Parts: sequence; C-alpha cells; structure tokens
Amino acid sequence: MKQLERHSQIIKHLGEHGFLSTEELVNYFGVSSQTIRRDLNDLAAQHRIQRHHGGASLQTSTENDPYPNRKMAYLQAKNRIAQAIAEQIPHGASLFIDIGTTAEAVAQALLEHKGLRIVTNNINVASTLLKNEDCMVILAGGEVRHRDGGIIGEATRDFIQQFRMDYGILGISGIDEDGSLLDFDYHEVRVKQTIIANARHTFLAADASKFGRNAMVNMGNITQIGALYTDAEPPKKISELLKASHIECHLC
Repeated sequence: MKQLERHSQIIKHLGEHGFLSTEELVNYFGVSSQTIRRDLNDLAAQHRIQRHHGGASLQTSTENDPYPNRKMAYLQAKNRIAQAIAEQIPHGASLFIDIGTTAEAVAQALLEHKGLRIVTNNINVASTLLKNEDCMVILAGGEVRHRDGGIIGEATRDFIQQFRMDYGILGISGIDEDGSLLDFDYHEVRVKQTIIANARHTFLAADASKFGRNAMVNMGNITQIGALYTDAEPPKKISELLKASHIECHLC
C-alpha cells in the first residue's frame, strides 16, 4: 500500500474509532512501527490528526471521545495506575472519586479495602464500590450525564463542599506542556476544582495519552495536585514543573 493511500486509511479508521494505538495500526497495516510513527507524525504536521503518546486520534478541543472508546483505551495502563493509587489509600480513609474511566479503575482496585468512606459524582464508581459491603458510598446529587454516568452541576458542587476528605482522586482529559489541566465540560471542571479545594491530598490519575492532548476548558495547573500517577515519563517541561513544585510523579 502506498503512503498516501495508507494516510487516507489511517484517517478513515481514526474517524471510526476515535483513538487508535500505534500497535493497533501496525497490526492492521502489517508494516513496521517506525513506518506508522512516521505516518502519524506526517499527518500531525499537516494538522489532520492529533498525536498522542502511543497513538493518535481525530480528537478536537471541543468534544471528548465516546465513553466506550475511553473505557477500553489504555486499559492496562489505567489498571496499573489504579493499583498504585489504591496501595497509597489506607483502610478507614475518606476520599472523593471523580468522573473518568481511570477513576473507575481506582474504584475497582479499592474493593478489598476496609472501612472506606467515599463521596463520588460518578454512578459507575458508586455501582462498583457497592460490591464492597465494608465501604460507605455517598453519591452526590445533580444532573446525570447520559453518556458516562457523571453527575455535574451547581447542586453537585454544593453537595461536595459539605465534606472535608482525606484524599481526592481525579482524572483529566488533557495536560498541556505548561502544566494546564484541560477538560471538555465546564460544569465537570467546576466540580473537580471543588474536590481539590476540599481534599487534604489530591492524586491525579492520567495515562500518558493525556500529555499534550487538547481540550477547551482550563481547570487549573498540575502544580495544584499533590501527586501524579501515570504510566510513562512526562514530557520534559512537565517533569521540570513537577520537580520545581516538589510534586511526586509515580510511574506505574
């Protein structure tokens, strides 16, 4: 297959799937990983795709990938991140768990913990943790998003502000090179900010695809969180920012 034809096929498949890893593209086209990386770099230079660590998407800054795609993307990395975070949560702790597929993986990793008290605005997190009979789950009120079971809005913020918890577990859609934490929904961002303000320790769970990913709403800066849990070394500028701000970076 000629390069131009392969480029056209890559665009087509990204349009169908939202995100594809480099490995998936290598297997589909039967070419080397170097060839696919070169193709993706060329398409990114032409502003036809968005390049991520380990893959690419047609993602814009205004709309997130469909929930089923996000749920399956980087599944092993999310599970490693979730397990590393769960190991830092002691029995009997209180915590916020927010919207996002990585946050949902954290809930799964906490199923063996004892005596947890959890406030969440994520129906999927609540459903998972109900399997742990030794865990008290408090579900925030507000508007339920049909696409992913997230609960958002002013009522959600007001509810969360009633609590002061030991830990806040947050996901994010994108991390800009200057450390800006980016997301797609203004209402969701306001809830995340409220969690940060009301948690003694904040853990950001973000796989490597989030580095350099664009989204239109600025939640704040990575210097506001207590620790970053990810699966690959962050880009140089972000690593320098974390070190300068004395923020731990855990590679899972």
